[in-house]
Amino acid sequence: MRRPMIGLLNQVADADAAYEDFAVWGYGEVLLRAWQCQSAIVRLARNVELTVRFDLDGLEVALAWWYAPSEQIERYRAAVAEPAAGRRLVTALRKLERQGFAVSGDRLKRPLRGYPADHPRAELLRHKSLIASRSLGAEDWIHTAAAADRVLEAFTQLRPLSRWLTENVALAGREGAPTGG
Repeated sequence: MRRPMIGLLNQVADADAAYEDFAVWGYGEVLLRAWQCQSAIVRLARNVELTVRFDLDGLEVALAWWYAPSEQIERYRAAVAEPAAGRRLVTALRKLERQGFAVSGDRLKRPLRGYPADHPRAELLRHKSLIASRSLGAEDWIHTAAAADRVLEAFTQLRPLSRWLTENVALAGREGAPTGG
């Protein structure tokens, strides 16, 4: 499954140079379902990655901000609390949900200290990671060049959120990672 994933991501990178920094994981040492699953990431900035996963259920695409150091989590919360940036995030997430993406992530169980419990974006303030994912299915197109088109379309839909995360949280330009998406 590794070669088809590399081929798919090469097609995606050929279509848009912003997606050239990708890595396809090897599952040689992972015994459970190693032959059934292949995942890859396109690194947009520090801790901000587009993910492509292919398994027996089909193709799935996601944008994830995860494994963030505490300074990124603090920047995320400050941006969520800031009225204009916070509203842009809510708008991006609502649009993704209308397009069929599921929004998830690791969250604190209790309201965040230092912010009012009735803050309009209290639920988003609790996040320590943020993931938007959607299954693209496993129809006949998955074995054709159309698969790259579907992935590119999903990446385009994720672009407002990826831009928000890179500009407000990752500060990619200052941390040496490429900006993209």
